[in-house]
Amino acid sequence: MSCYSDTRFFVSLHSEDANSKLTKAAGPECAGAFTASPGEIATDLMSTTRCPWLPLQHPLYVAYHDTEWGVPSRDARYLFECICLEGAQAGLSWWTVLQKREHYRKVFHDFQPAKVAKMTDAALEALVLDPGIIRHRGKIFSVRQNAQAWLKLEDPVEWLWSFVGGKPIANVRNSMADLTSHSPESDALSKALKRAGFNFVGTTTAYALMQGVGMVDDHTVDCCCKG
Repeated sequence: MSCYSDTRFFVSLHSEDANSKLTKAAGPECAGAFTASPGEIATDLMSTTRCPWLPLQHPLYVAYHDTEWGVPSRDARYLFECICLEGAQAGLSWWTVLQKREHYRKVFHDFQPAKVAKMTDAALEALVLDPGIIRHRGKIFSVRQNAQAWLKLEDPVEWLWSFVGGKPIANVRNSMADLTSHSPESDALSKALKRAGFNFVGTTTAYALMQGVGMVDDHTVDCCCKG
């Protein structure tokens, strides 16, 4: 998820159980920030420096920033999920996607590629009427297409990471002015994904993917979660 716009954030938590899940953190100073009382949480938000794009009035956004965004992941299922949800966001706000991730997981078999690749046209057509996801036929069908493309790759995880040389690119971001929506690496990744058969994977989407799964560390230099 790209931080280029304040709508491009991706959280895994829901308000009804947020306090029980906000226990893992990306950076040492962020650890435990959301395991305390509401008053202590408010104090932490005031005292701990985080990326300037982060809307601190939304604890769930903060939770995503602290626990997922920019944390290197080589989890195959999670990486596939992120490709698909980044594509679902294209042309829309990230908030729309954020609120729907759990339902996406439910209707797309928890983004297990082998199961998604076997979904029938009828099953996908039914999802066009499902208000729990973005009802865009092309984006819905692209999830199956992406699963089929994913399964054709010999080692999709290492393949993705090869576009950054196998380790995160640690950018120096001093302020919002230093942020970007794409890079030479995302340009190359986007082209390769398209050649491999993936859909809704433009360079901006590819860069957002790279940021979200930690292939790129775009936390600002003063952020508590800077690697």
